[in-house]
Amino acid sequence: MVLCLFVWLAACSRDTAPAATETVAQAPLQLSVRGEGELKSAKSTPLNVPGRNWASRQVDWMLPEGSAVKKGDLIARFSAEQGKQELAQTLIDVQRNLLARAAKQGELETAQSKVAVDLAQVAVQLGIAERYANADLSTMARNEVLDAVQDRRFLTEKRGTLEWQRDQADVRGGAELAVLDAQRATFDIAAKTRQSDLDALELRAPNDGVLMLSTNWSGDKPNVGATLRAGFDYGSLPDASAMELDLSLPQIEAQGVHVGNAVEMFPVGRPEQKIVSKLSWVASAAKVRSQESPVKYLSMKASIPAEAIARYRLVPGQRLQARVILFDARALSVANVAIDSDDGRDYVRVREGSDFLRRPVKLGVRGPARSQVLSGLKPGDEVLLAEAGAIETAPAPKEPAGDEAATKPPAAPAPRANQAARP
Repeated sequence: MVLCLFVWLAACSRDTAPAATETVAQAPLQLSVRGEGELKSAKSTPLNVPGRNWASRQVDWMLPEGSAVKKGDLIARFSAEQGKQELAQTLIDVQRNLLARAAKQGELETAQSKVAVDLAQVAVQLGIAERYANADLSTMARNEVLDAVQDRRFLTEKRGTLEWQRDQADVRGGAELAVLDAQRATFDIAAKTRQSDLDALELRAPNDGVLMLSTNWSGDKPNVGATLRAGFDYGSLPDASAMELDLSLPQIEAQGVHVGNAVEMFPVGRPEQKIVSKLSWVASAAKVRSQESPVKYLSMKASIPAEAIARYRLVPGQRLQARVILFDARALSVANVAIDSDDGRDYVRVREGSDFLRRPVKLGVRGPARSQVLSGLKPGDEVLLAEAGAIETAPAPKEPAGDEAATKPPAAPAPRANQAARP
């Protein structure tokens, strides 16, 4: 029984690994973060679909994205069948307006002519009435006088009424003609606008550059056959002589990034084309780039020297791998795994005799793996990286002796580390 217990205790024993430590020393330190960004032009001319009033356009022909163009070159050609139909309808409205005005003008002239005839007739009758108003009627037969002479007061009132009708016809007819003239002006403006939209079916380059297409709300870019609206964003014409690298790094890695940090970059797959620059802009806060991931990224930009653009023939949209150098000098440093943060302060555990005691430190630039130490440590201090722990070791199998090795069946293969053993 005692022998079995001794064997069991020996099988369950473990080898204890010593604590992992690091001795602090003044040495050259280079902290950097790596990422991949896209070349963009610092000076870009926006390109809009030609036309006005959101007129419908269909792409008949277009240059592919990334094409180098000169000032005045044709970028895209559009068609506007709906615009042609709208223009034809507007011209029909103009003709209808002309016919309606001519008819209204005829009605007005007819009414004025009728009133003029009535006024002339009343004037004759009024003249006769005034002639015989004071005449001696005893020499004439009274029935002839009554038939020939009307009441002068009645004729005077009738004349006034006819003159009022004439004036009213002029005012009303002028107002109706003014309405028709206003409609005609509206139709003329619409016809000119639609004609100008039909004349603006070509998009030409306002300056030299490289064509970059824009995406719409669904993420699609213009293509042949697509329907676009006048005035909408078609793309841009970046100036290839002035470009910058648009770079985004995870927030946890870009804590020490600031304007002025050196940047080493090269086109993807071309490490020999090394370009050196500096960060010209760093965003004030990190942002989430995708709804599918909560990771926040810090955006930054670095200008590209014109000499490098010409030498390597860089173009907008090209991908570059970059390394942002956070710190490059002799300094004390410590591995990030040794740092413990508590209540806004940083601590490391330093050997004091046979034990490791907690000591506050002040850190400078922090990199992905190491951090600069400003105070709290001195050269020669031994910092704890990992506690002493157990390392599980399997006992070496003993070789059977004599005939026992020949008669013992072969052992079954051990399961893989990532494969659970079957019962």
